[in-house]
Amino acid sequence: MANEVCFQNLHLDQPWTLETYQSTGGYEALKKILRDHTPPDEIISEVKKSALRGRGGAGFPTGLKWSFMARNAPGQKYLICNSDEAEPGTFKDRDILLYNPHALIEGMAIAAYTIGATIGYNFMRGEFGGLPCERFDAALAEARAAGFIGQNIMGSGINFELHSTLGAGAYISGEETAMLETIEGKKALPRFKPPFPASYGLYGRPTIINNTESLASIPLIMLKGGEWFLSIGKPNNGGPKIFSVSGHVNKPGNYEVPLGTPFAKLLEMAGGMWQGRKLKAVIPGGSSVPVLPADIIMNTNMDYDALAKAGSMLGAGSVIVMDETTCMVRALARISHFYYEESCGQCTPCREGTGWLSRVIHRIEHGTGKMEDLDMLVDVANKIEGRTICALGDAAALPVKSFIEHFRDEFQYHIEHRACLPGTH
Repeated sequence: MANEVCFQNLHLDQPWTLETYQSTGGYEALKKILRDHTPPDEIISEVKKSALRGRGGAGFPTGLKWSFMARNAPGQKYLICNSDEAEPGTFKDRDILLYNPHALIEGMAIAAYTIGATIGYNFMRGEFGGLPCERFDAALAEARAAGFIGQNIMGSGINFELHSTLGAGAYISGEETAMLETIEGKKALPRFKPPFPASYGLYGRPTIINNTESLASIPLIMLKGGEWFLSIGKPNNGGPKIFSVSGHVNKPGNYEVPLGTPFAKLLEMAGGMWQGRKLKAVIPGGSSVPVLPADIIMNTNMDYDALAKAGSMLGAGSVIVMDETTCMVRALARISHFYYEESCGQCTPCREGTGWLSRVIHRIEHGTGKMEDLDMLVDVANKIEGRTICALGDAAALPVKSFIEHFRDEFQYHIEHRACLPGTH
């Protein structure tokens, strides 16, 4: 528990309630900030010192993002929490909503004060089902009744109204500008950038968008200090990170561990390989990031910089573990079909390219592939990557390139023998 932030109260009875949250120092950071009228620049400086990076996938420094907001500019400003957790392999934000919603609410209140926003939205994935959204709404009602949300918070003269809103299941709604369109009641189509949301966001007003885990980390950063948070992780990678571990492990689940933790240790925490099988590959950050073979990932630490050096990305921390029985062709076929289905169709390279990737991999999987298909897949992926408005095109291209790079022999076997590599399925 010493190194946990978002999950620090999980051992307590009913950790989602206001009473439990306050028993461990909940809302003390917000109270102190409002009581002392802490200058926003001091808060931003502390968050920068913590080296908190966006936990939704991009890893952008949170304090730096806040500094982009023209706080003193006239007119309405907004704060949005991105709880639209749609990346295959990711299930951490749902558990924050379930078990520690008040940390998110307090974090949003502190962030809103810092950037000068008086209205906030928590955009939650409708496919979560009832309980996570119900828990957040119940916690929000508790916070409002206690005076932590609303008009003239604790007599400070600060106003912050927070609302919950639900998406309808489109993967693209998790892209921040498509999310803005959705909240405005439009089709979820990503916007061209620039302008960026910090200058032209929701309803054309300055808007900051952060991930659930990022905002839920803010209260303890302000309570214990940026240096404390940084000390848990490593330089440029402050704090702990929740890793959602799934696939062929004995204990799949969420594990909040310091950034820089060796993958081998995380695998051990997850109970090791299922049925004692041999590790084959890992997708370390959700299905949109490059896959890494066992010999690379077993010698890699779980942080932004180490995974980038290894040839992949930390992403949202969605660790998909695959054992020796996994057919990499079939796995890639599933991933590619997902991105083909979820492309919004706005950009030609993504709309057409994801279809090409899915269909060509499908024919390799079903025994009608050709050797020249492998180079064509890489060529199509290269023509998609970096040529779309949002990152969905890259999300479709990067897995294809990495699977073929690291497991080309398996794809070749599939083409030659029209079947999976022996021992895989």
